[in-house]
Amino acid sequence: MIVFFGPAGAGKSVQGQILAARNEWRWLSAGQMLRDSRDMDVIQQMQSGQLVETETVNRLMGDAIARSKNIDRVILDGFPRQFSQAEWLVNSQSHHGRDIKLVVVLEVPKSELLKRLSVRGRADDTPDAIDERLKIYRTEIYPILTYLTEQNINIVHIDGVGTVGQVHDRIMEELSAHGLV
Repeated sequence: MIVFFGPAGAGKSVQGQILAARNEWRWLSAGQMLRDSRDMDVIQQMQSGQLVETETVNRLMGDAIARSKNIDRVILDGFPRQFSQAEWLVNSQSHHGRDIKLVVVLEVPKSELLKRLSVRGRADDTPDAIDERLKIYRTEIYPILTYLTEQNINIVHIDGVGTVGQVHDRIMEELSAHGLV
C-alpha cells in the first residue's frame, strides 16, 4: 500500500488517480467513499467539517481493500486521518495481505490550498469547513506520522506546489528510490 497524506486541496486525489492509472493500481479515496455515501449523518458531519466516525471509515476502507485483492498495489488517499485509524491500518496489514510500503506527505502552503479549494467548488468546501478541516489535519497528522515512523514505515515529504506533472514527477522519483515502480 502507498498512503497519501495532505490537507484538503493538496492534490492527493489527482496524484493518486494518475498513479493508479499509470501503473494499473487501485486508488481508494476515503473522502470519495464518504462523499458518495447516502447516510445523512455522514453527509452532515462532512458538511460541518467534522471527521466521520472511525468505525464507519475503517469498515468502508477495509471493504475496499478486500475488494482490491487482485490488484498489485493500492493507493490510500485521505486515510488514515485519526490515530486509531492508523493503528487499525497497521494492525490489519496481515489480515489484508498488504504492507504499507510508503507514506507520501504532500506539503502545500495554506495560501495555495485556499486558492485551489476556491475553484474546486464542492459543497463541503465552505471557508468555515476548510478552516476546521485544516485544524483537524494539523492536530491529527503529526502523531500519526510519529506512530508510522515508530512502525518502521518509510515516509517522504514532497513539495506539492507546481504543475500536476511536476508534482507527479517528484512522487515517481520517490517511488523509484524505494523500489516501488
